[in-house]
Amino acid sequence: MQNRETYEFAIIRIVPKVEREEFLNVGVILFSKRKKYLKMTYQIDEKRMAAFSSKIDVAALNEYLKGWEQVCQGVPNGGKIGEFDLAFRFRWLTASRSTIIQSSKTHPGLCDNPQKELEDLFEMFVL
Repeated sequence: MQNRETYEFAIIRIVPKVEREEFLNVGVILFSKRKKYLKMTYQIDEKRMAAFSSKIDVAALNEYLKGWEQVCQGVPNGGKIGEFDLAFRFRWLTASRSTIIQSSKTHPGLCDNPQKELEDLFEMFVL
């Protein structure tokens, strides 16, 4: 219990038709400042996505989400945003957007192991 630290998370959503505000949860992003942790995980269920819209380019969505992942990792392919500190990158990724890839509002929590928490949240909200 002594090792528990605060974290924040957001659900990553695909909003095929922004004007309808319908979405499909596809991933989770988790940030813990004290644990120096920022990571996301995602999975696009193509059958469920097709139920929303047959015109969605799943390959393009995967490429965009890989870009988000690179920003999380802070790798050179993450561009200028990937060069900033973890908190800035998390805030940038979870900023309000009116695009096809969005995130929910951020939510707080406490955990011992951010990786395990990310996996649990992914299972709860996406799978």
